[in-house]
Amino acid sequence: MSLDSMTLYFVAAMLAALLGAMLLFFGRQEDSQALTWWGSAYLLGAASVAAWTLGGQLIGGIAQLLLNAAGFLACGMVWNAARIFRGRKPNFQGMALGPVAWIASSMALGPVAPVLRMTIGAAIIAFYAALTAAELWSERRKAMKQRWPAVVVPVLHGFVLMLPILLGDLFHPHDPNFASSIWITVFAVELVLYAVGTVFLIFMLVTERTVSAHKTAASVDPLTGLFNRRGFAEACARVIEREATAGRPATVMIFDIDHFKSINDRFGHPAGDEILKLFAAVVQNNLRITDLSGRVGGEEFAALLPCALEEGLIVAERVREVFAASGIVSDEGPVDTTVSIGVAGGPAGTELEVLLAAADTALYQAKRGGRNRVEAAAELPLSLENWRRAAAGHPSSSRSRPAIA
Repeated sequence: MSLDSMTLYFVAAMLAALLGAMLLFFGRQEDSQALTWWGSAYLLGAASVAAWTLGGQLIGGIAQLLLNAAGFLACGMVWNAARIFRGRKPNFQGMALGPVAWIASSMALGPVAPVLRMTIGAAIIAFYAALTAAELWSERRKAMKQRWPAVVVPVLHGFVLMLPILLGDLFHPHDPNFASSIWITVFAVELVLYAVGTVFLIFMLVTERTVSAHKTAASVDPLTGLFNRRGFAEACARVIEREATAGRPATVMIFDIDHFKSINDRFGHPAGDEILKLFAAVVQNNLRITDLSGRVGGEEFAALLPCALEEGLIVAERVREVFAASGIVSDEGPVDTTVSIGVAGGPAGTELEVLLAAADTALYQAKRGGRNRVEAAAELPLSLENWRRAAAGHPSSSRSRPAIA
């Protein structure tokens, strides 16, 4: 059973137009510039293929040249949609490079070298497919583990384009019909599959990013940009498990901004919010990229450092000094920016609740000691797991359960 390649091209064009309209609709609904670019590229490509299918033999000269160039422009727009999806600016020069290269090479070669012109056209499309795959590969994130289909599909698209032509150039260099016939049939089928598969991947990527954004919003404090209590606990659990596997200790800090209520009463809640954001910035700037920090209460913050207690005390003292030296002055006068810090460290595998309980005890010691100081926990509370085992065997031991912050 033979397939009519022209019919396949027309089906592909209509399908691409339908998918492009759908992408444009969702792009406007979701206010997504990337979806709008993808939809526009699909519509332009569909119009180019449809016009070439219906009237390609009747159109000649400059009109046919521009019609083909529009198809290459659509490929460049798909690449730019992937750039915008990554948060990058569109590259208009790169987008125009393909159409310009096609027009220039076609005018230089003329109609006497159809196979070479076909090779150049396929190379341009394959080049844009490779750029699109590279953009999506660079977009990889920890939350986006199923990235490989988004890379494989554009690469496969370029491979299917080039393979028949390269085989023809290699094995049948003097038979122009070999590459032409195989290329038209194979690419007509592949174009239908590529149109559907790419849109499926686009929606997969957009949905994945939306879900990731919602998860992030549920775990992040909107004022400071740090983890909230829930996000901090979940992130710490993963880090503690990783450090326990490696046999490394962990240290927890609890920060409490001194006299924060009086700051709100004296300068107003907007000023209080600025102090909270300032302190969050101080914490982030003085911790390592491997450390975790979060806002776990009104003016209370916490941090987890995969290090020994001694190193954690040095970091805590640095945070205290930098915040105290902020020198904030308002219309009402200077703003007191000091913080009390409790620090607790434990061996590999110590539970977060245990470390928080010990750090919380040290924090209150810092408060009672005059504030604006760092205190280390005198001793680490009994491990929760050991306490549970002891409590199971000795009911009376429940009175010795450590307080959990």
